[in-house]
Amino acid sequence: MTTVTNETLANLSREERRFEPPAELAAAANVTADAYDHAAKDPAAFWGEQAERLTWAERWSTVLDDSNPPFYKWFTGGKLNASYNCVDRHVEAGLGDKVALHWVGEPVADTRDITYAQLKDEVSQAANALTALGVEAGDRVAIYMPMIPEAIVAMLACARIGAPHTVVFGGFSADALASRIDDCQAKVVITSDGGYRRGAPSALKPAVDEALTKTDVVHKVLVVRRTGQEVAWNDDVDVWWHDVVDTASTEHTPEAFDAEHPLYVMYTSGTTGKPKGILHTTGGYLVGTSYTHHAVFDLKPGSADEKGDVYWCTADIGWVTGHSYIVYGPLANGATQVLYEGTPDSPERGRWWEIIEQYGVTIFYTAPTAIRSFMKQGRAIPDQRDMSSVRILGSVGEPINPEAYVWYRQVIGGDRAPVVDTWWQTETGMIMISPLPGVTAGKPGSAMKALPGVSVDVVDDEGTPVPNGSGGYLVVTAPWPSMLRTLWGDDDRYRDTYWSRFKKQGYYFAGDGAKKDEDGDIWVLGRVDDVMNVSGHRLSTTEIESALVSHPKVAEAAVVGAKDEDTGQAVCAFVILREEAGDGGDDIVQELRQHVRKEIGPIATPRQILVVAELPKTRSGKIMRRLLRDVAENREVGDVTTLADGSVMDLISKGMSASSED
Repeated sequence: MTTVTNETLANLSREERRFEPPAELAAAANVTADAYDHAAKDPAAFWGEQAERLTWAERWSTVLDDSNPPFYKWFTGGKLNASYNCVDRHVEAGLGDKVALHWVGEPVADTRDITYAQLKDEVSQAANALTALGVEAGDRVAIYMPMIPEAIVAMLACARIGAPHTVVFGGFSADALASRIDDCQAKVVITSDGGYRRGAPSALKPAVDEALTKTDVVHKVLVVRRTGQEVAWNDDVDVWWHDVVDTASTEHTPEAFDAEHPLYVMYTSGTTGKPKGILHTTGGYLVGTSYTHHAVFDLKPGSADEKGDVYWCTADIGWVTGHSYIVYGPLANGATQVLYEGTPDSPERGRWWEIIEQYGVTIFYTAPTAIRSFMKQGRAIPDQRDMSSVRILGSVGEPINPEAYVWYRQVIGGDRAPVVDTWWQTETGMIMISPLPGVTAGKPGSAMKALPGVSVDVVDDEGTPVPNGSGGYLVVTAPWPSMLRTLWGDDDRYRDTYWSRFKKQGYYFAGDGAKKDEDGDIWVLGRVDDVMNVSGHRLSTTEIESALVSHPKVAEAAVVGAKDEDTGQAVCAFVILREEAGDGGDDIVQELRQHVRKEIGPIATPRQILVVAELPKTRSGKIMRRLLRDVAENREVGDVTTLADGSVMDLISKGMSASSED
């Protein structure tokens, strides 16, 4: 990746809005500005201090073993149990009556408040049941479930007995499930008859049944009854949760495992061929997630006598955000949180805001995709709800464009709540780059700087740090506690995928480009393969999307590069207009082309702009740009099975054909 041109930096260099931390928050912040210098002086000692946040059965002898890079080990010699740290120790500290989970089902009447004492009992029962089903320490367990409390119980029960889990997102196909089960040789699958989606039951067990026809490694399938749908049943394999878990003893003593004992395997989404299983281990991962949850979200968990924060992360537990910032980080910190089964717009479009008002949510963490969809609706819907409880907002999953950032802050945060724009990955396990809400004067669209104890840089092709005002590759320059340890069963692929690009320097690189602005703050551009080469100029799709969404009529945009005989690649944009813009009229395309030209420069002017009703998204909300590239290059559209709505591509293809004819 060559240095990004001044033209492509122009849009960002004009972003002059700044949001200082609220004085009251800054005065009582969990982490203050001196943490950066303190951590930089001795990173290993700093992480040793953070490890004291946890309860260890045996203290570690060495914080970081870097004798065999890139196979780093953290807290060697130490022993602990993740489940104990997330549940038991809070009960033992007198917090058993504190609510751990406000569970909200999609059918409005389905709610449960689960205390830490109740969670401890249920996790213990599940651990006893898994043991009775033959699961031992080291055995793998696949979890394929909706967003119900039993999903978290299952994860913690696995951690309790030392059985690494692999959670597969409930929207994945039977083939995707089978490949993951087979790759990690899962002995047991935990699933549900189904879940609810937009008010209707959605079956899950049939996909498990089909997956089991493609692999023979599974011994038992443990099934939660959620919807009451009829399911096919195999008495030799299938077991009802209520028959074996609900009847099990609530007494269970967790075993302490080595800090490097495998905690879970997570397969990266959208892979082709052999799935890529990211391995996270116990000690370092728990230290990293608990510390960053405490620091980035300024969590005040409260006590037995004092009400603390109510935290809500809207991710699915099938993704790493759900692992790190619903299950392990928040529960290790004794947080009270909301767990929601359904979609943001069912049974009404303001469902999320209703939940924030009902439960007094103080910390809210969601994705830019969701934020932009709410921008499209306008502010009338959220303005109907009292969200004055919200004190911190978070963004995760992809770079957030400045206009979405400002809308989020103003409309959902009442123009007072700081936005923590977080960059991290499945592989990093924890947040790596983010503002600190009590320290940072936030810049809309910038993840700002690495957290204390984390070392990142932006480098050129040779691995040399670029000067401020330039772009390049985003790298992590030193090991961190929650880093992936390898790819399951494939050390060579682990080295080649993450450590070979800058082998000489020993940098970790997983594919993202970034810029340093004139202050040295970091702007993440997204995947390097989402960078276009137009007439020899490298252009970021994220940046052009940001420019489009900064137009008052645009709610959301996706940009791809398409082959072009004259320029090598040309910019093709797909936009969703805000509701108040109507259909935009005949002049909207030219208006948007001129807007991009003004915001970034002539080189970034889209060759084509197509107004669409929806964009092709996976069930997790990720835009499938490769499908848009197929349309832009007039190819047959590829596999759409991972889309939430496969019919979207038919409409886009027809729209592109009509546009070409015009």
